[in-house]
Amino acid sequence: MSERSLSVILPTLNAAATIGATLAALDEGRRRGLLCEVLVVDGGSQDGTAARAAEAGARVVAAPRGRGRQLAAGAAAARGDWLLFLHADTRLAEGWSGLAAAYLADPAGARRAAAFRFALDDAAPAARRIERLARWRAATLGLPFGDQGLLIARDFYRALGGFRPLPLMEDVDLVRRIGRRRLDILPLDAVTSAARYRAGGWWRRPLGNLVLLALYFLGVPPRVLARLYG
Repeated sequence: MSERSLSVILPTLNAAATIGATLAALDEGRRRGLLCEVLVVDGGSQDGTAARAAEAGARVVAAPRGRGRQLAAGAAAARGDWLLFLHADTRLAEGWSGLAAAYLADPAGARRAAAFRFALDDAAPAARRIERLARWRAATLGLPFGDQGLLIARDFYRALGGFRPLPLMEDVDLVRRIGRRRLDILPLDAVTSAARYRAGGWWRRPLGNLVLLALYFLGVPPRVLARLYG
């Protein structure tokens, strides 16, 4: 297998409404020969997510429900020498495969990791405010969340211990082990559905996320945070 082969890993749970656009955006990686597979790790969807993913050409595997567990299962099953972890409601902007290919080709990238810029698919001014906050957090604190994707060499991922089976904060846990100085933010948008912000409140949801993050850094166990989040 080529040293530049890439597996994209998407954990899913009842994501039929968004999985189509997410998978369609990955097609450019197939066209340029960058992708060796798209791996959808389903946690027991009841809305036809797995069937839609399979119809779109993804390889579908089942795993116990929980994003940390699903991400870990996907990494274990992946065939590529590089891994791109992506949320099922996040669509990479056009041109992503060129940036990813350049990153994979750079020898320095083998001991680093990269995320994309956070963006929301909503024209509301509140969405721009949330984007600015997320981009500041990623660039200044070195804390990109999972909805920005994570591009990492498989050997480096394994050396770090991979995703842990946490019910929440599995993305923060891993990027903290990577470290701010070994994280790059690629100049391209990962466009995430704003449905949860519209439902949960443009102010309330991001503030709640910040509270959970603060509690995590104060040592509150992820299982407790998951109950608060849920």
